[in-house]
Amino acid sequence: EAASVFPAIGGRARWHFIGHLQTNKVKKAVEIFDLVETVDSIALGLEIDKRSAAAGKTMDILVEVNSGREPQKAGVLPEAVESLVRSLAALPRLRVKGLMTMGPFEGDPEDSRPYFKETRRVWEALKILAIPGTEIQRLSMGMTNSWRVAVEEGANLVRIGTAIFGPRS
Repeated sequence: EAASVFPAIGGRARWHFIGHLQTNKVKKAVEIFDLVETVDSIALGLEIDKRSAAAGKTMDILVEVNSGREPQKAGVLPEAVESLVRSLAALPRLRVKGLMTMGPFEGDPEDSRPYFKETRRVWEALKILAIPGTEIQRLSMGMTNSWRVAVEEGANLVRIGTAIFGPRS
């Protein structure tokens, strides 16, 4: 989707990649996006680092946390976040800027609160660790249906595309 609108908007916006990023799509993602919000493995981090080096840029990333421990969702488990962040921070073309989590897609926004609390707890612990190569500033949580709860729980990035652009067709 971004590739089709990027030529019209270009650098007038900061582009965030959200969603599962396949390694065969990383080259294009590095060309278009300023921030990848869904890094959940060292393999993906290594590919982004390699493609960023080839493009002559450093990529800002967020680590995706599966705070609900849901097998159908992407993301690293909360107890594995520190280890992954340390590995990613050692890569020269990546800047770990924070964490991202997905709450439930539908239902009562309050159902997302435990996910957001857990991710904020991990985020705060990472900030205290001050791991070299990281700038833990961003906490991306909440979507159109749950952004208020996310902000109450500390989010400083929310994903509200449906509220702005309407449902996807």
